[in-house]
Amino acid sequence: MIRRFGHSISPALLGLLGVETLLLFGSFLLGRVLWRTWSGGGGDPDWAAILPNALAGTLVLSTILIALGLYERQFWRGQADMLLRVVVGFLFGLFALALVGWLFPILTFSRGELSLALGLAGAGMLLARCGFLHATGRAAFQRRVLVVGIGEQAARLENLYRSEALSCQILGYVQVQEDEFAGVSLGRRLQIVGRLADLAAALRADEIVVALDDQRRGFPFDELWECKLTGIAIRPVLAFVERETGQIALDALRPSSFLFADGFPALFGRLPLKRGLDLVASLGLLALTWPVMLLAALAIGLESRFREPILYRQIRVGQHDRPFSILKFRTMRVDAGNGFARPNDPRITRVGRLLRETRIDELPQLINVLRGEMSLIGPRPEQPQYVAQLRATIPFYGLRHLGQPGLTGWAQICYPYADSEQSSREKLQYDLYYLKNASVGFDLLILLQTVHTILWGSGAR
Repeated sequence: MIRRFGHSISPALLGLLGVETLLLFGSFLLGRVLWRTWSGGGGDPDWAAILPNALAGTLVLSTILIALGLYERQFWRGQADMLLRVVVGFLFGLFALALVGWLFPILTFSRGELSLALGLAGAGMLLARCGFLHATGRAAFQRRVLVVGIGEQAARLENLYRSEALSCQILGYVQVQEDEFAGVSLGRRLQIVGRLADLAAALRADEIVVALDDQRRGFPFDELWECKLTGIAIRPVLAFVERETGQIALDALRPSSFLFADGFPALFGRLPLKRGLDLVASLGLLALTWPVMLLAALAIGLESRFREPILYRQIRVGQHDRPFSILKFRTMRVDAGNGFARPNDPRITRVGRLLRETRIDELPQLINVLRGEMSLIGPRPEQPQYVAQLRATIPFYGLRHLGQPGLTGWAQICYPYADSEQSSREKLQYDLYYLKNASVGFDLLILLQTVHTILWGSGAR
């Protein structure tokens, strides 16, 4: 993995983004040159005019494709889904480039130039993705990982591996403590005959992950050090899971893990910058979405014949456990009470269901952002009674309140709606990952991927 913006990014996906960016740039260049040649424009190409257009087209289309989730870790959900995302991305790109040309006439494409460029780019992208999937599907392109330990931590790694949440090949698990609890099946365990370094060399391991449940006894320092000197990377299970899954494994956490860890920039230094970005972005979003908000308010009022409130206020827990009143468009009956929304919840109104699926019901929270009670990006705020319950049962739950709550967040784009203690535990692992690795670049990435989450309706209820 490669660290960018405080976040681990797959080198393969970063390479795919680079290749497809070059393809887009080349397509916009070639499309304009070929069209002018075929349409009788003749003469030498005016590169001073062509290059800015190609750069603008590449930037706009690349941003849209990122927002549609085409460079996520688990982007492959079948051929039809990928084709749909590419087509939707190019349609959005068509409208976005028309808007750019209207705002900046110097960057205008003719219809013929744009059609030819997008056709070349679409064909190139599909070929690139077929080649990417063919190449990365081979074991030779995956990192080869050997795990030291066969206990509970190792068993959780095996479960992640079987669910295809890891982009590597786990070769097997080695027992180094004689009385270690066995959580990994016998068929996945490896026997050491001689030295650990010899086994790692025979398996051509690139990395060794230390997943011992108790490292205070029988820790194989000498053997691991010997492997490290041969060029094999050694990783603790906590750092490995964080890098591979974009979450912090609660079961492997100790208080010292936070105390000695790098990161957590969301809690100090960058707060003035984050606040400035929140103000600029929320004002911009209000300017863009006020017509949608007006229509939503009108629809809610008409459904209730303007006899019930349009906005809904609820107390949530904010930064440093300070309560505040969150604003949302009302999507349930006024007698709905509190509690998690369930699938096909009868308390949700017809208009409310549409607002929830499109996330329009969350737009009034831009006012909370302007007030300073929330940020655009951060853990979602919960009700006080749920916070008290989850803090008592989930370790480190209180840490999510060290940062400002957000309108959207890393957990919201990585995990569906939380309606139980187990799902809240899973989302906490993503929230802690965000707080540890927060940066401006990471915030922008989350904003872009939120667009994909809204369009595909994941997580809404």
